[in-house]
Amino acid sequence: MKSLKFILITLFTISLISCKKEATNENKLKDSLTAKKDSVAVKETHQEYYGIYMGDFAGKEMIVPEVGEEYEGDVYKKIALKINRITKDSVYGQSIVNGNQRPFRGVFNESTKSFVLDEPGNDKTDGRFEVNLTNDSLTGKWNAFNKSAVKAPSKTLKLVKKVFVYNPNFMLDENSDLIDWENPKDFVEKYTNEDTGKTETYTQSKNRIASDAVFKINASKQKLAEKDIKNLRKLDLQIIKNSVFARHGYAFKKATYRNFFEQTDWYIPVSDNVDNELSSVEKDNVALLNRFIKYAEDKYDSFGR
Repeated sequence: MKSLKFILITLFTISLISCKKEATNENKLKDSLTAKKDSVAVKETHQEYYGIYMGDFAGKEMIVPEVGEEYEGDVYKKIALKINRITKDSVYGQSIVNGNQRPFRGVFNESTKSFVLDEPGNDKTDGRFEVNLTNDSLTGKWNAFNKSAVKAPSKTLKLVKKVFVYNPNFMLDENSDLIDWENPKDFVEKYTNEDTGKTETYTQSKNRIASDAVFKINASKQKLAEKDIKNLRKLDLQIIKNSVFARHGYAFKKATYRNFFEQTDWYIPVSDNVDNELSSVEKDNVALLNRFIKYAEDKYDSFGR
C-alpha cells in the first residue's frame, strides 16, 4: 500500500514539474516574440517638427450683409494642426477648426520639407492639407474631398508653431471686444413721432455685452464666493467660467467663446475634453458659476459691425 502511495506521489511530482517547464517555455517564447516585435518597431523621425501650428485658415464664401446684396468675400478662421508622430512612411496628427477635432494621416517629403495630410473623409468637412515647412511656419492649402458640401471648398493656411502651456494667470486681453456677435436678439422699441404726437414701434437687433468684470475675476486662482459673482451678467459668468477651460486648451465649438479667446495670444486649442485637467479650485468655481448662470440675466445693446 505504501509502495502504491509512493508511486502516485512520484507521478504527481513529475507531472507538476513538466507543467512548470511547459509554462516556462511558453513564457520564454512570448518574451522572445515581444523582443522581436520591439526590435522591428517603426522608428520615428524629425521629432523636432512635432507640435502645434496655429494661424489663419482663409477661404472665399458668400457673405450676406445687413444691408445690400450678398457678395463673395474672404472669411478667416483659426486652425490648429497638431503633428504628433512622423515615421519614414507616415505622419500622424489632428486638425482643430471651429472646435471640430479631426485626425489626419499623411506623408512627409524630406527633400522639399512638405506634408500631404489627409483627414478620414467620413465627415463633410474633411479634406487634404498640402503644406510646406519653413523654419517654424507651415503654409499651403486645404481642399475639401466633397466640394459641394462646404461653403469654401478651398482654403489657404498660414501657421506658426506654438507651445501650449497651462498658466492659471492667463486672462482676456483688456482690449478685447466684449460683444457676443453670434446671438443677436430682436427688441421692440417705442418712440414718439414729433409731427403726429403718436407713439410708434419698431424692431431693433441687439447683442449681448459683457462687463469689465471678466478682466478682474480669475476662477483658476481664487476660490469664488457667492458675493463675488451674484451681481454679474450672464455673459460675464459664462466668460469667467469658460476662461478656466480656455487656459487648459479646450477647443470650443461655440463661436461666442472662440471669438473671445482667439483675441488673446495665449489661447491654443489642444483637446475637446479637459475635464480631468481642472484643479479642485477650478471644479468648485465652475460648479458655483453654473448655479448662477442658470438664473442670471443678460444686458443687450445695439452695435454696428
